[in-house]
Amino acid sequence: MTGNGWFQILLFFGVILLITKPMGVYLYRVFEGKSTWLDPVLRPIERLIYRVCGIEEKKEMKWTEYGVAMLVFSAASLLLLYLIERVQVWLPWNPQNLANVAPDLAWNTAVSFTTNTNWQAYTPESTMSYLTQMAGLAYHNFASAAMGIALAVAVIRGVARKESSTIGNFWVDATRAFLWALLPFSLVGALFLVSQGVVQNLHPYTNAALLESQVVETKNADGSVKKDTITTQVIAQGPAASQEVIKVFGTNGGGFFNANSAHPFENPTPLSNFFQMLLIFAIPSGLTYTLGRMTGSPRHGWAVWSAMAFLFLAGVVVAYSSEARGNPLLAGVNTRASAAQPGGNMEGKEVRFGIANSALFTTVTTDASCGAVNTMHDSLTPIGGMVPLINIMLGEVIFGGVGAGLYGALVFVILSVFIAGLMVGRTPEYLGKKIESFDVKMAVLAILITSVTILVFSAVGVVTKFGVAGISNPGAHGLSQILYAYTSSVGNNGSAFAGLNANTLWFNASLAVAMLLGRFFMVIPILAIAGSLAAKKQVPQSLGTFPVTGPLFTVLLISVVLIVGALTFFPALSLGPILEHLLMNAGKAF
Repeated sequence: MTGNGWFQILLFFGVILLITKPMGVYLYRVFEGKSTWLDPVLRPIERLIYRVCGIEEKKEMKWTEYGVAMLVFSAASLLLLYLIERVQVWLPWNPQNLANVAPDLAWNTAVSFTTNTNWQAYTPESTMSYLTQMAGLAYHNFASAAMGIALAVAVIRGVARKESSTIGNFWVDATRAFLWALLPFSLVGALFLVSQGVVQNLHPYTNAALLESQVVETKNADGSVKKDTITTQVIAQGPAASQEVIKVFGTNGGGFFNANSAHPFENPTPLSNFFQMLLIFAIPSGLTYTLGRMTGSPRHGWAVWSAMAFLFLAGVVVAYSSEARGNPLLAGVNTRASAAQPGGNMEGKEVRFGIANSALFTTVTTDASCGAVNTMHDSLTPIGGMVPLINIMLGEVIFGGVGAGLYGALVFVILSVFIAGLMVGRTPEYLGKKIESFDVKMAVLAILITSVTILVFSAVGVVTKFGVAGISNPGAHGLSQILYAYTSSVGNNGSAFAGLNANTLWFNASLAVAMLLGRFFMVIPILAIAGSLAAKKQVPQSLGTFPVTGPLFTVLLISVVLIVGALTFFPALSLGPILEHLLMNAGKAF
């Protein structure tokens, strides 16, 4: 660990703190219908969209109507992407003549991008055409992010409103998220990434001559060895910058290239790397201030932000410390272990980013449900790899995905005030609203759906031949690979322990189910909470009211998040990364 590494981490944290209020105020003005500097350009476009689509801007929806509209929109988008994948060979902008995507993989990918997961069980540059990348995948990066923001705003309205039967209009919220929140920043951000060297073109791939030819040996079916001389290399390119910016700004994570943000065509410089991390946290962090502003309690928004910030800093400290310490097993194969790892564990990392920025990116992308990676998580040390795993297991409420992080955090807020109410023997209250049994049941249901799905699918994966066949390492690390896959899918993160071969019928099907459950079966109970809170009367605070604006509430919220995660997943973590760490320190490897 170096002082420079800690400085870069603290600099990132400081910039996030600085942009939280401006972003939060901007989102507040957008969704409260107040004027913004973009209105002269975007309001005419917005009105045209409503006119063409037959949307009544002033008509509001009950939580059930809001949920149905969200499901219909998602289903239509999912089927459209599946169709594009299945017929891409006959569509334009396919200079490499890439074949149609196989049915199970196409379905998995369509579900993945619709749910904001962006799990990729394929190599993008050899699987998806330019048209599929742009009209299919990039569109869903906008659509799924807009839907997440809309849902978060609807839940905030539920908290803020009094004796109301409605929580907004899904079509209006999603449209404004598209036009005001995502498109302007993405246009500017894409130009900045191009300036840093991210490619943006529609050219065929380049065949480059190698300076030195290479001989590749392959074994034939009869056991004989075939030697081929390789003299050229195919260099993939394409419209990457336009997809890269929304990949991170919308906390989507799906890369244009297989190496994702470790690829020099996606993330070429330390500055582009820093910029991408800022984009990942920008909206999730800003929404905490939007929460405080819309509910009339900015201090509550900062209290929620503080809980998220503490958990983020704890995660990055553990990850950086573990990776900087390196792997002690190298001492067994090299008497000069320090020479083998002069700066710590550099396996799976890019030299241009180093350990500090790799650990920071790993923590940021799994705190937010982004899934973009600039280092290979499968190559992290056991404890370093456990950090992103725990981040997702906690519900990705440490800032979280665009919208999803905030409404997931509000589930834990409900549980926190419920527990506080039990401790003082009073009916729990949240910003003047009585928290009743229905609200608590829905909050617990949202948590149970995700945890049960992760553990059940992981259990099936590790005891069946079709599950174990995908792992590349036996023992504890193999368990971690499978556990991470289902945790990432249910958490709609999309990152992976990439040693797992997930492009099989079992994983394509089961992970798709896990993504759908993690997105929609969690959202429905949360919308029910929003509808319930919106209909309640607001009661005045009294001496027995537990305040949700100070350090005590922040500590309680952190404790509830950690305890729920620890009690639920500690046995699985003990058999995976914790066991692997103990074996590593004992000098044993798999």
